[in-house]
Amino acid sequence: MPELNPKLDLVGSGFAAFLAPPSPEVVRFTVGQPDFDTPAPVVDAAKAALDRGETTYTRPQGSESLCRAVADHLKKFSINTDANDVVITPGCKQALLYGIMATVSEGDEVLLLSPAWPSYDGIIRLVGGVPIHVPVKREDYHPDLNALQAHITPKTKAILINSPNNPTGAVYTREETEAIVKMAVEHDLWILDDMIYSTLVWSEGGYTSPCEFDGGPERTITIGGWSKGWAMTGWRLGWITASPKIIDGVKKINVSSATHVATFLMPAAEVALGLTEEIDIMNDSFRARRTVAHEAFSSLPGIVVPKPEGAFYILCDITGTGMDDMEFATRALEEAKVQVIPGSLMQDGEGLIRVSYATSIENIHEGVKRLKNWLESRA
Repeated sequence: MPELNPKLDLVGSGFAAFLAPPSPEVVRFTVGQPDFDTPAPVVDAAKAALDRGETTYTRPQGSESLCRAVADHLKKFSINTDANDVVITPGCKQALLYGIMATVSEGDEVLLLSPAWPSYDGIIRLVGGVPIHVPVKREDYHPDLNALQAHITPKTKAILINSPNNPTGAVYTREETEAIVKMAVEHDLWILDDMIYSTLVWSEGGYTSPCEFDGGPERTITIGGWSKGWAMTGWRLGWITASPKIIDGVKKINVSSATHVATFLMPAAEVALGLTEEIDIMNDSFRARRTVAHEAFSSLPGIVVPKPEGAFYILCDITGTGMDDMEFATRALEEAKVQVIPGSLMQDGEGLIRVSYATSIENIHEGVKRLKNWLESRA
């Protein structure tokens, strides 16, 4: 039989082993998706589009009105892009793939702030690139700018950033983002900016786009989508925007692979971008849960919990328990009936566990109570 693509052997399965639904009595802190229903106006818009018969081929990059809506939305974050330079994709992950395919060649190095969401590593490897993991500062999970500078080589092609961050919950400061842009300008690098959590910020400083700084707009590829901020994970809708030179390449990739996202979803995505009340309700809930979750997990013996600044994740240091993260996660599931993600599934995540607080406050209290009883019973 013919051989498979050898690059597949380099790609891991991420969190898959710890995302499988456990038995009903288990409290899950693993799934990174809002526990809200998609807002009703969005669902209604998709139904109406189906009733109108919007089920045929359409403009490959996305309808003109949706691309304009995305461009208008991005202006709120000082990202001034033309609607013709927006491509709607089948999810944010596909947008990331397009951006990396358009800019990274065989052997090119891409810097990741680590621990990083596992799909970044996999996507880079699939296109023949080399992911270079640069550890963040352990005390707050913010970029170690000196380390980032030290990892730049003649093979470095891009820096991939994600703020607010999955898995750390860190939100990079304006000064940190500006420093990354200056680094990219100095070494002539692309910046891939995954802004999927940009509407979910709980710290005083909001999300900062690299496009706000000199040299940023022409080298930044901005990637986002509807999954997290609008409770639309299963809709698989994302966007990518950049300079015309990059987007011309992205359009070729999109036409050759997906053609376009489902036609009847486009009006619904446009409606979503216009919502305020429904989004504010979700954000207020996550902001409250962040406080509850941080205080609760900080009370556990042997666990250190930097305060998360955005998204809906906490990255806990569990080295004080005397267990490694894999043992902790396995035993927590078996003995405490609590499911978490072990950090060693990500490079530089050893000794950490990722917790998603995109669940009810009742679940947060119950899960932490179980963990506390379990940890204290081991003493």
